[in-house]
Amino acid sequence: MILTIRNRIKNILGFSSIKLAAFSLLILISACNEKEESHRINQGELSNQKNNRVNEKTFTINSRTFNVLDYGAVGDDKTDNTEAFSVCMKAIIEVGGGRMYIPDGVYHGRIIIPGTKKWMTVEIVGESEPTPIFGTIGSFPYQNKGTIIKSLAESGLAVIYASNSPEKLYQTFSGINVVLRNLDVRTYDNPAISGIDLENAAQCKIEHVFINTDIYNVQASKPTHGTSGLITPACNNAALTILRDVVVTGYHTGILVNEHTDADNINLASNVNGLEFAFAHHASRFGRVGAQRCTNAVSVTGKHGFSIEQLDMEIAGAGQTDENNKWQATEYNVNDPKNLGIADINYWVVEGNVGAVDKFIKNGGASIRARRIGSVPATYISKSK
Repeated sequence: MILTIRNRIKNILGFSSIKLAAFSLLILISACNEKEESHRINQGELSNQKNNRVNEKTFTINSRTFNVLDYGAVGDDKTDNTEAFSVCMKAIIEVGGGRMYIPDGVYHGRIIIPGTKKWMTVEIVGESEPTPIFGTIGSFPYQNKGTIIKSLAESGLAVIYASNSPEKLYQTFSGINVVLRNLDVRTYDNPAISGIDLENAAQCKIEHVFINTDIYNVQASKPTHGTSGLITPACNNAALTILRDVVVTGYHTGILVNEHTDADNINLASNVNGLEFAFAHHASRFGRVGAQRCTNAVSVTGKHGFSIEQLDMEIAGAGQTDENNKWQATEYNVNDPKNLGIADINYWVVEGNVGAVDKFIKNGGASIRARRIGSVPATYISKSK
């Protein structure tokens, strides 16, 4: 059949056998080129479609991430970035929430999160996870590495503050869910301002955050202004306060705990009160809590139900305090003079230059069951008596 077609072409066009072979080859090459071009176009279209999808995804991500450098912030350890932070935060609120990204550097100023009647998540995220510096002896200088937010203001708002103005969602709360991650938040020795105040926020999640007074905790002066390293959303909030890998040093109160708090891997060094439990309707839960050289590892100032699965405390030993830091000698492991706490605590105490000791001093706390790790549960003790 192929020979018949070839002969017909040969007769019609008057081709010789040689010319016909060349013509056939030309047709075959042309057909292959057309097929290759079609494949290339199709592949190009698929590639463009893929790139468009990637670009759309990238655009979606970038449209909700706001780099503070684009709004005039400078991490040079001297420029006041409060205004730049506010402009950046305003842009985030206007699009219904997003992420404030802060590259490594030392940024002076405050970050104020405006209040809103709309539910939204606002993230404030540093470039690098901080290196907490704390201990029980010695002297170590702080280093300006990582993402550091610092305020030297002598009064006023916290370094990071959630406001309930110009608008609020209900009662005293803004609709903001605050997420903080990879931040070193600093003030100064004996600070008159707090580190992070989220009392007006509806919810919060804090991970890998170091709140400090820019001085090694052993050398910290006694805090006299009643300020806190961290204040969680207040009573009657929206039932979500999550803390992970948070370290606080040098404040009157390390963490002011309100209701709905779920926390783990918390360390509190050289605060008058490590954890302070305020009034709450709903119980709070803590996993591992370290408390070093705090006057009171746990204080209760309002009726609050809570549990601490492992409260690991180190108290200063003989000769480990001086005239400046004698306030860091532990007075009470639990200070609840009005018997407002309803709690279960598993504890462990280490004394400097001594080691593990069976010491636990509780002031009040009639409804707080404290049990040394490895000991017989209190209920069994009461039955045996």
